Amino acid sequence: MSFMKSLDIGASALSAERTHLNVISMNLANANTTRTPEGGPYERKSVLFRSTPLETPFGHAMQTELERELRGVKAQKVMTDQRPFKMVYDPAHPDADQEGYVKTPDINVVEEMANMLTAMRTYEANVSAVTNTKNMFNKALEIGRG
Repeated sequence: MSFMKSLDIGASALSAERTHLNVISMNLANANTTRTPEGGPYERKSVLFRSTPLETPFGHAMQTELERELRGVKAQKVMTDQRPFKMVYDPAHPDADQEGYVKTPDINVVEEMANMLTAMRTYEANVSAVTNTKNMFNKALEIGRG
């Protein structure tokens, strides 16, 4: 695997995890939002990841068969979760219905924090992979100079 390929794989993962962290942050910030500009309570979001090729048309001709199998990751789409809303009894709330219930997002803060820790650890692992690739390249340059 080439130096640039390993950097491309790491960079794609960093970009995807940054999107994932942004979505988790949005979920946490809106855990109690009962009214959005679109109307109704905030709906929890999640990220759909997919593998993506790391090649350009010219690069495709120059790669070996093994290198063509290498793929990165992409945050393909931010999806709205289909979980039903929680109904909370609060007759004094401005968004309460006639029976006194308010629709609130079904966002579990503990689940979101666990997702955030996982995404942060994944991000850190990819930063480490990119840093190690850079260090190996620098060592190879030092060998070439000597």
